[in-house]
Amino acid sequence: MQLDRATGWVAGITHCPSPNFNARPDGEAISLLVIHNISLPPAQFATGKVQAFFQNRLDPDEHPFFETIKTLRVSAHFLIERDGAITQFVSCLDRAWHAGVSTFDGREGCNDFSLGIELEGTDDLPFSDAQYQALQALTRQLQAAWPAISCERIRGHSEIAPGRKTDPGPAFDWARYRAALQDSEEKS
Repeated sequence: MQLDRATGWVAGITHCPSPNFNARPDGEAISLLVIHNISLPPAQFATGKVQAFFQNRLDPDEHPFFETIKTLRVSAHFLIERDGAITQFVSCLDRAWHAGVSTFDGREGCNDFSLGIELEGTDDLPFSDAQYQALQALTRQLQAAWPAISCERIRGHSEIAPGRKTDPGPAFDWARYRAALQDSEEKS
């Protein structure tokens, strides 16, 4: 896995381009990483439906929940599945539509200056070891390219959209994730 800073695409992972993105505002620097969770249908994994959703190809008749989200146009930069496989939907240089109405460090519109990583999961089911390993490796790549993404500038969706969002939820082990990032920082 290797990030190409010139294109914003990561080589060595699956690319599944989403139409749900636009350009970042001129001169906007990437300085925030937002961690999410998603599963479609809810609490079902490895269905391929997240990919379909981010590409506006989800069939609303296939599941009752899909009917409730059929008009949404969203994406994230990355999805990490339960087995640790990483899919990229939007170039890091572009603005993915993952944060929605959001505020961080006194600034609104977090999509303008953030990258979004979705973990396949739910708020209350533990994430897999493979997901943590992939998330840590991907985070290191992103931090190397955009050093403004310090560990203090990695947040859950719930932190930038409190009251509106709950992910990645209480099952996400922030201490484990942050400790692994600090270990790699100290070794470098």
